[in-house]
Amino acid sequence: MPAKDLYHNAVKNALIRDGWTITADPYSIRYKKLRLLADLGAKRSLSAQKGDEKIVVEVKSFINLSFISDLQKAVGQYIIYRNFLEITDPEQIIYLALSQIVYELNFDDIIEIIIDANKIKLIIVDTDKEVITKWIK
Repeated sequence: MPAKDLYHNAVKNALIRDGWTITADPYSIRYKKLRLLADLGAKRSLSAQKGDEKIVVEVKSFINLSFISDLQKAVGQYIIYRNFLEITDPEQIIYLALSQIVYELNFDDIIEIIIDANKIKLIIVDTDKEVITKWIK
């Protein structure tokens, strides 16, 4: 099993505080011989008519010396997971979770081009307070 990201537990606790139930830690994505492990699976009840909202969350800490190298890995992983979720469990919506500090320091208009072009959904977390500060859909 891969090592958990630095902010894994902070993101997990923030989701719980936001009303989500953690359904998997890690969340397994299986397709034929392929087995991928995203960090978390979660669900939240919407209403009796609408059912549950289900998400998969990939947590990224962006702690290496090269932010761009971390971004390349995160975007690639996100796209691969999203592609296989569309086949295996299309009700799941995947999000990339990162700390508020990383977001504020690095996610400028240049990075937004990548996020927008690849339709990446983000969860921004105050990792000290363990609360979600922003959902970017």
